[in-house]
Amino acid sequence: MSYQQEYQSSIDDPAKFWEEKAKLINWYKFPKNILSTDEQGIERWYADGELNTCYLALDYHIENGRGEQLALIYDSPVTDQKRTYTYLELRDEVARCAGMLKHLGVEKGDRVIIYLPMVPEAAISMLACARLGAIHSVVFGGFASPELALRLDDFTPKVLLTASCGIEVNRIIEYKPLVDEAISLASHKPQNVVVLQREQAVASMHSGIDLDWATSMQQATPADCVPVLGTDLLYILYTSGTTGKPKGVVRENGGHAVAMKYSMKAIYDIEPGDVFWAASDVGWVVGHSYIVYAPLLHGCTTILYEGKPVMTPDAGAFWRVISEYKVKAIFSAPTAYRAIKKEDPEGELARQYDLSCLKTIFAAGERLDPPTYEWLRETYKLPVIDHWWQTETGWAMASNLLGIERMPAKPGSATMPVPGFNIDILDDEGQILGANEQGFIGIKLPLPPSCLTSIWGDTERFKESYLEQFPGYFSTGDGGYFDDDGYLYIMGRVDDVINVAGHRLSTGEMEEIVGKHPMVAECAVIGRSDELKGQMPMGFVVIKNMPKADNSEANTEIVKQLIQMVREEIGPVAAFKEALIVSRLPKTRSGKILRKTLRAMVDGDEYTIPSTIEDPAALDEIKALL
Repeated sequence: MSYQQEYQSSIDDPAKFWEEKAKLINWYKFPKNILSTDEQGIERWYADGELNTCYLALDYHIENGRGEQLALIYDSPVTDQKRTYTYLELRDEVARCAGMLKHLGVEKGDRVIIYLPMVPEAAISMLACARLGAIHSVVFGGFASPELALRLDDFTPKVLLTASCGIEVNRIIEYKPLVDEAISLASHKPQNVVVLQREQAVASMHSGIDLDWATSMQQATPADCVPVLGTDLLYILYTSGTTGKPKGVVRENGGHAVAMKYSMKAIYDIEPGDVFWAASDVGWVVGHSYIVYAPLLHGCTTILYEGKPVMTPDAGAFWRVISEYKVKAIFSAPTAYRAIKKEDPEGELARQYDLSCLKTIFAAGERLDPPTYEWLRETYKLPVIDHWWQTETGWAMASNLLGIERMPAKPGSATMPVPGFNIDILDDEGQILGANEQGFIGIKLPLPPSCLTSIWGDTERFKESYLEQFPGYFSTGDGGYFDDDGYLYIMGRVDDVINVAGHRLSTGEMEEIVGKHPMVAECAVIGRSDELKGQMPMGFVVIKNMPKADNSEANTEIVKQLIQMVREEIGPVAAFKEALIVSRLPKTRSGKILRKTLRAMVDGDEYTIPSTIEDPAALDEIKALL
């Protein structure tokens, strides 16, 4: 079937299309009610189906002869440790972890917070919750105590699973003091905290509430899978950068399992038995979907990597992992590739490794700028696939669907909508725009399986945040356009469109132009306040192989060239006249550039440094330059 046939069938009759895809997984009870509407008026998938996600990810494959196949590879350059688990070994660990939780009183529908670094126990904990029908919420390890406290109060977990520490390159982050402070700040107190002791920092334990992970696991009796309904919740994931009341995206078991299974072949062209690597963190949605769930649901080998694209030990780290474990496809954020590009612009480190196993490089999490796309394609001589998705959807909304029909790539485009996502470009009034007209990206309801159906504990907030702006649509918050060939271009968050003297201009487009300069490793463009024109663009630029901020005469010349490039491609209306050379951009640990914080800093407004920031010194450097 061609892409167009597959896509059109998903739009013409969504219920029939997703009934067929539901047959990809092994239900305890196949759903008769494929698409229904709940009492809140929200569409739900597979309401009367019964399944267990952990069974599908582990037990099912063992029953079908994959027990001795590698399921999970743990590679930790920060601790110099490696560990592998077959499907049988992983199932046994998960069943014992589920038994540990069951002994602590965790039952179907109960909630567990997972606050762990990138260690196998993180994936094991998630699958153990799924095994019991409990709902997990993974909070990124090292998140500040006040943020964790907010999630404790919103999610009200029975148990919190944590470790004594996490490791960031050469820095040890002790988790237990952060957890203790969060519990003291929170109104809701978990009944127990289970602590995985790591030799890099051993945590102090409190009697009564704290339990040792190893001891608790030894004493546990393995637990069986508990059937759940298709609409029962698998997990809650709080969107990053949340301030005030947290916003917990909910994910249901049935739709999630179907979409994850379908996507592995349709989008990534991965077969059972292949090695797939999502170089992300389990604390983010990519880690949930494509480190833990989708590869295991599909019978693949997945990699859990406790390291960085650079500095552990160098910019060849990714290529070492790919070569060592025969990875077929890698998926990471563009910021990771740009970090490699900055340190190894000619790709020399990759030549030390046999990369013949690698067939595709995938990118998502932020817009893949054309210069980075071209650099990846030309340096590594492989197909580079940009695809677009969000925490809210749990999987890609637009991609080049390699397992259905490989389309010609266009730099800057996420290619075509994924089946199930009926995408329109809308103006301020909700009217559909034509080709090459930029507007709001909306998805016509119903959303396909795996997308959020509410915000945890706050359906009205869900409707207000996503459904009310354009009735009949889910509002993505992103802006973009379709070209004449139907290719979708994502230009960034709608609030990244600036208004210069009445002209709406995309900072993403300016970043694309600036990024074409041969000396630029990466960049960010924001809109700073201007009394005359409302807003004016301002760039922050990282030069290749530059260890510290350097606004010397040579780099001043580069800035002049960048200004001229933007003027030539957009015109004088862009008013791009200002850029700072910096050694690094301030980012969250998931790789998102802190544009909102930069805007506040430049404008002299009050701002809070997010707890998710990767390197606070990056902001200090910029503040000193302003």
